[in-house]
Amino acid sequence: MRSPRRRVVAGLLLAPVLTGCFASGGDTDVDSAEGSRLRVALAFPPAENFSPYGADATLLSRLGVTEGLTKLDANGAAAPALAESWTRENDRNWLFTLREATFQDGTEVTPATVAAALTHATEAEPVTAALSGVTLTAKKSGDRQVRVTTEDPDPALPLRLTSPGLAILSAKAYAAERVNPVGTATGPFEVTKVTGTTAATLDRFDEYWGGRAQASGVDARFIADGTARTNALRTDQVDLAEAVPVSQASTLDKGTRHETATTRTTSLLLNTKSGAFKDPKLRAAAREAVDGSVLAKDVYEGYADAGAGIFGPAVTWAADKRLEPSGRAKATDPDGTSVTIATYDNRPELPEVAQVLQQQLQKAGFKVKLEVREYSRLESDALAGEFDAFVGARNSLLDTGDPVSILASDFSCAGSYNLALLCDKKVDRAVAAAEKESDTAKRQQAAMNAEAAILATDATVPLVHQQIITGVATSVRGVTYDPYERTLIGTGTRR
Repeated sequence: MRSPRRRVVAGLLLAPVLTGCFASGGDTDVDSAEGSRLRVALAFPPAENFSPYGADATLLSRLGVTEGLTKLDANGAAAPALAESWTRENDRNWLFTLREATFQDGTEVTPATVAAALTHATEAEPVTAALSGVTLTAKKSGDRQVRVTTEDPDPALPLRLTSPGLAILSAKAYAAERVNPVGTATGPFEVTKVTGTTAATLDRFDEYWGGRAQASGVDARFIADGTARTNALRTDQVDLAEAVPVSQASTLDKGTRHETATTRTTSLLLNTKSGAFKDPKLRAAAREAVDGSVLAKDVYEGYADAGAGIFGPAVTWAADKRLEPSGRAKATDPDGTSVTIATYDNRPELPEVAQVLQQQLQKAGFKVKLEVREYSRLESDALAGEFDAFVGARNSLLDTGDPVSILASDFSCAGSYNLALLCDKKVDRAVAAAEKESDTAKRQQAAMNAEAAILATDATVPLVHQQIITGVATSVRGVTYDPYERTLIGTGTRR
């Protein structure tokens, strides 16, 4: 086993300060000979055969399987991961120096393999969210360095490379038509078996550069039903259950219930391209009909704040920089207009949110039909504009840690996760202006300018800003409670 190297290099730029920073569920310096296996219940099954480029990328990151060149630290800054340091050579070129590390298939992490992995990510279809609107190339530079060049200046590149969708995999991962992260990543745990969309087995990777994990492995079960996940913890079938529904929180002892403020916002996204909400006046009517405070109190039982914007109170700088949207359309009488709202049941509060929204919109004069599915069976139809509206919970800083990037991916004409199908020239100009800013404070303010432009279209109605509840057995230590929801299990997680 390699001796872990723990050089700390200061994160570079754009560090949004959060009220809910990383916290550990206990001390992590106790060594164990072999360690017990962790039994984990996760809310979202793999929707894309564990593709490292879509929603499954976060799943792999949370299980401690994959890593990128950089990672987010507790304050949201870019910190070393597979790259131990980096420098910005000029507006378009960055030079990353790699640490000594080994892939789970036994091959070495080299500049050539890293450059190839990033190149594959740029060619993924659909484009991974972190690269929405960004063109980059990566090339070997010497024995230990990789030069990343962007077509346009990208001051947020170190943050962008923290994205779970830009994980570095070995050459073997790309040998077949489908990219395969099984046994080809660099994290402390290696996927050794996948049972469809119901379970996965992970074993400890003893050659992990960051030190040998204290747990010998992870047995993951994918349980979409929140009550079933909670019951699995209560009946000692699992040691850890993520995303405990607020309706089930009171069934857990206080010592096993952990609340974390997150940058996750639940929103009502309105289809601006087709159907009823193509009309901005009807979008305005929907926005005026919705009352997020009711949702925060009654559906989330106090584990949420009423929606203030795309960025909620966990992003502490946002409130002081928020602007009032201007130029909104005047609401018109819905007069019985029929609309369909879609949502998913992996997060059990969402169907109830949709039901409350149905009542609020019907009271305003809409006729509302609900469509509820498991997320993997819903996403493609939502992105294709099959519904008039979509209720979703989105961590606003999940993909890159950069506030501008999510605005580009979710609300620009070229956005890869644009569920509102918004294409607005004013919004694109505001997002483009924000993307050019390198100064932290100026970039934050530009992001809020873009937020105001987006909210002015009524393409999205922020409903609530959430806390997440994680159920953890009292015997478990070292769980990571992450406001970005990228990490959960690490080298210090054990029981």
